[in-house]
Amino acid sequence: MKFIDYLFHGRKMQVIDSYFKMLNGYSPTFTSFNGGVYEMDLTRVAINSFATHCSKLKPEVEGSAHKRLERVLQYKPNYFMDTVKFIKRLATILAVENTAFIVPIEDEAGNLCGWYPIRPQRCEVVEAAGQVYLRYLFANGEYGAIEFERVGIMTDFEYSDDLFGEDNTTLKPTMQLIHTQNEGIINAVKNSANIRFLAKVANMLKPEDIKKERERFTEDNLSADNKSGMIIYDNKFSDLKQVESKPYTPNALQMQQIQDSVCTHFGTSMDILQNKFDENTWNAYYEGKIEPFAIQLSLVMTNMTFTKREIAQGNAIVFSANRLQYASNATKLQVSTQLFDRALLCRNDVMDIWNMAHVEGGEKYYIRKEYTEVSRLDDKKEEPKIVVQPIQPGQQATEEPPAGGEEPEPPQPDDKGQKGSGENAV
Repeated sequence: MKFIDYLFHGRKMQVIDSYFKMLNGYSPTFTSFNGGVYEMDLTRVAINSFATHCSKLKPEVEGSAHKRLERVLQYKPNYFMDTVKFIKRLATILAVENTAFIVPIEDEAGNLCGWYPIRPQRCEVVEAAGQVYLRYLFANGEYGAIEFERVGIMTDFEYSDDLFGEDNTTLKPTMQLIHTQNEGIINAVKNSANIRFLAKVANMLKPEDIKKERERFTEDNLSADNKSGMIIYDNKFSDLKQVESKPYTPNALQMQQIQDSVCTHFGTSMDILQNKFDENTWNAYYEGKIEPFAIQLSLVMTNMTFTKREIAQGNAIVFSANRLQYASNATKLQVSTQLFDRALLCRNDVMDIWNMAHVEGGEKYYIRKEYTEVSRLDDKKEEPKIVVQPIQPGQQATEEPPAGGEEPEPPQPDDKGQKGSGENAV
């Protein structure tokens, strides 16, 4: 099977009625940006760091529809990728081109069996027989088409196009600065390493003679054959000075400006890129970059996987992350102890916080009673009976019932006291 057939099952568009027009009169067309954003070290590190952290998101399928696909999504969304590669490639494409596409994979019976992220060279929104399609052109010249409502589109920097994101042309000046700075450092280091002596010729010599003399001097004095460590020269040179090799150091302020420009564009920081972040830095990065990606990915995959009725019934695909993964041990301990005995975390949730393996029976929740399993909160003991005990003349009141918990029988009036005092029974 050809790869294009694996993605689109050989669908071909025979007739294109017209290009789909938006309200602004623009024909929505996406073209891959070849500006070299992924070709510079600093920008590639920023993109890869974002994609790596996104790849740790955990997918879950909520509801009963397509529940069988939860294991597929959690382990191997398509034949070629596991879940980490799937999310990482999707995040990389989105960061580089601000537009990423997800196409559904179907089996021989036409049932959904996976998802695949694609990077087309060009994408067009077209109409055919009253149906709106996305038509992809790939780098090898092949086309693929799919119904618009069945595809997932993730975007960033949306403005002029209603369906696709903007490109990264605004980063070009920074990319040129990085390239110029790298070239300057390389040339400066080469020059400082090659020129070690400066000699003044005493006599007038032809250019070819100067070249020969320089080669002779280098071979006699600067080669490995000179084991004495001494340089001797004749009166052909009136002066000979050693040039100190000073490595070129770029301007620290310029370097900082370039780094800040790249970090600002990709919403990150040097602490994130160099893995020196603490829990506060990570929480800020998660709120600003990882969580928006997770929310958008959840919505895109939910809408392309479920029908409107299934979504209304609570079916959804959700991507979540353990935000406490980079918290300090003190914070982890506080969260674990405070939330566990309030039935907000089970034992396995606490294990996840500490990056430990799950345990048997770890899905049970506990709450302070002190302490009992949540499912047994309604198992109440028999409430104690309230005993009303009449007080006889001269008898002291007692608060506790007799031993054994049996209610005492009320006293029987004697034969002489049935009609009250002073009266005799008849």
